[in-house]
Amino acid sequence: MPGPALTHRSARTLTSGRTRTLAAGTTAAVVALGLAAAGAAAAAVAVPAVPVRAAAAPAVAPAAVAAVSDADLAQRWAPIHYQDVDQTGTNALGGRSDYLAAYDFDGDLNARNNWENTGNHPLAATAYYSVMETSSHWFVTYMFFHPRDWSDSIFDTEHENDAEGVMVAVQKDGSAYGVLRGAVTVAHSDFYSYTPQGSTWGAGAETVDGTLQMATSPHDGLSHPVTAQEAKGHGLKARPGYDIKGDGVIYYPAGRAEVPEHPDDRDVSYRLVDVHAPGGLWAQRDNSQLFASAGTFAGDTSGSCGDGGISYTQNSANAPWGWDDGDDAPGRGALATDPAGLSASYFAIPEPLNRTYVDSPF
Repeated sequence: MPGPALTHRSARTLTSGRTRTLAAGTTAAVVALGLAAAGAAAAAVAVPAVPVRAAAAPAVAPAAVAAVSDADLAQRWAPIHYQDVDQTGTNALGGRSDYLAAYDFDGDLNARNNWENTGNHPLAATAYYSVMETSSHWFVTYMFFHPRDWSDSIFDTEHENDAEGVMVAVQKDGSAYGVLRGAVTVAHSDFYSYTPQGSTWGAGAETVDGTLQMATSPHDGLSHPVTAQEAKGHGLKARPGYDIKGDGVIYYPAGRAEVPEHPDDRDVSYRLVDVHAPGGLWAQRDNSQLFASAGTFAGDTSGSCGDGGISYTQNSANAPWGWDDGDDAPGRGALATDPAGLSASYFAIPEPLNRTYVDSPF
């Protein structure tokens, strides 16, 4: 059952002295921060992405360490996320159409009214994650949702709902959170692969498209991968494959679902929600109001979608188990449901890669 419509909670004063409006959660459980907030007192300013050398592969088998939760693992490697914002045209809603949101931001599970409701509800920054684990690696998939994939040009296409994302591959090395080795992002119907500086991984069946930049978050003092989404269509790549051009929002994984104060807000916290939470996205996979078919969000052309001669499509956004790069193998959904297999295909991996999952939640 859907939760209550998002409403503003009481304002909270950040260390930067700014007042931030927060929004309450909806259907799925919100992930607690779960990490030491050593950097929380740092000034909330945008941190440029600077390369951080990845650790060398372990020379010996990793020692046993205390298990970490999926929530903590996802929080540890969640991206610092740059969102370009465009305010041109009526469908932009003054930039709001490029803000991150929950898929149920309007308090219901009807995906066919999200376009119309984008301007009527607070767009509290939310990202979704799932974790797949083998004896040798963790794979964390993140999904970023927008209610509109929009345009202001008759030469482009728009549609209701939009979901792009990134999968990060983490080698177990005996430390609590492992070492980041590679990432694959989703930009529409294409996947792009990246490795951080110093990674032992190289090109496999697919070329490595660039370096995965890392940056230190002022909220927890830890190094995170840096991703970016374009305005309007919201394709996602490692920054600077996409980047902010003029106005834009920088989202930090800081455990709170904040609403940008304006289209050029450079310090906004987003929350993480488990795809597999009770009553959450995966549990709703057979809900015909939310999904038109397996792994594909429902979306129609009501409201202003397709106005002004702009082309439009229906049922055009996919959940992680529906993501597909048609030119590549493995097949549809493998980025989330078989990330070890996809990584083995995309990358040349020198260390042993176990492909048997400890648990398979999909």
